[in-house]
Amino acid sequence: MKIHTIILAAGEGSRMISNKAKSLQHIGGQSMLTRIYETVSSITNETSFVVGYEKEAIIKETKKFVGEINICVQEKPIGTADAVKAALNNISPDSQTLILYGDVPLIKLQTLKKMLSANEDSLTILTTELTDPTGYGRVKKDDAGRALSIVEEKDATSEEKKIKEIFTGVLCCKKTLLEEAISQVDNHNAAGEYYLTDIVSIISAKGYKINTCVASNDEVKGANTKRELSELECIYRKMKADELLDMGVAVSDPARLDVRGNISVGKDCSVDVNVILEGEVVLGNNVSIGPNSILKDVEIGDNTVIEAFSHLVSSKVGSNCSIGPYARLREGSYVDDEAKIGNFVETKKTKVGKSSKANHFAYLGDAEIGDESNIGAGTITCNYDGKNKHKTKIGDKSFVGTNSSLVAPITIGSNAYVAAGSVITKDVPDNALGVGRSKQKNKENWSKKKD
Repeated sequence: MKIHTIILAAGEGSRMISNKAKSLQHIGGQSMLTRIYETVSSITNETSFVVGYEKEAIIKETKKFVGEINICVQEKPIGTADAVKAALNNISPDSQTLILYGDVPLIKLQTLKKMLSANEDSLTILTTELTDPTGYGRVKKDDAGRALSIVEEKDATSEEKKIKEIFTGVLCCKKTLLEEAISQVDNHNAAGEYYLTDIVSIISAKGYKINTCVASNDEVKGANTKRELSELECIYRKMKADELLDMGVAVSDPARLDVRGNISVGKDCSVDVNVILEGEVVLGNNVSIGPNSILKDVEIGDNTVIEAFSHLVSSKVGSNCSIGPYARLREGSYVDDEAKIGNFVETKKTKVGKSSKANHFAYLGDAEIGDESNIGAGTITCNYDGKNKHKTKIGDKSFVGTNSSLVAPITIGSNAYVAAGSVITKDVPDNALGVGRSKQKNKENWSKKKD
């Protein structure tokens, strides 16, 4: 079955009180538009985005997407049926057309698959039941449970307003039938708009059976205000935390965990409060992540502990390591097995070898550190000369004393020592001691001269 998806993203969203288009507001670190596209991209053959307000910004966002993409412009905001009409020329006659919304980002993939499988050569609509359906189009059904029509709030009778099942606006329909039905939609309603919902009664009148597929309330909520956007963020947070719990992760408080990417985990992992997991994150077995930590695009090996307030980005950490607290691993960092990066240590494009350690207060940039070496507190690899970056190499089983500055490019050999407080500007050979201090001078009775 060939599927063509239309994502409606022409809305201004004036109630957001924002210069950005509504669908570009963020949920879980990504725009709502990106989030709904990522959900549908694995099942759609082609996608058309209908744009209007702030269309250039939306077009720029779609350039990040992988797949067959079309941009369609709705010249005037005169209803959802008119918006869909703008995309119909891009759809082949044999396609099933799936219609989604750029401001309804949390629909699950399995829900979309279920809806598509329910549709044959007719129309299937996605519905949900609300305790208070005020403001939504009600689903009128026949005795067999097939949808007959959708009645908008403005046009509903008092009896119709009692119906709890509402139409979410999401549907799938054979392209030829959708095109025929939309051509018959008029704007003879209280708002003077062309409602996409009218195709339900039009298609029903043609004798087609219309299926309904029911989704949870949380999946089909949209956002028109910043308050509603915040509510969506809470729903998304819970969804992602539930996924981790289902994977067997011990989550201290699901309400204080933000998952903003794809997470792969082994067994017996634990995540403390106020943690953000973003991008592609891979955790081995028995990994512990302390409170207030941020991990983005990282891989963590078995039995490794990430202590509180640590920040890891685009890095890889081996097994049986200790990171933090207050450690920062920047892009290109690799910490090998059994190594330790302690409090207030920052690394960037640096490899730390097996069983090596930098316990506190160091900056290690563009460095390669061998196995079983010790980096003392206050050590800096001076990697930048104001124009270019340079590399520092430290061999195995070496010791760099506290408050040392290693001016790159430089090599410290294996089993070598650097005396505390040194500024090292020349290579230190294997087994040697490098000392780079100025001489100390004591001036006798100096303090008495201040009296």
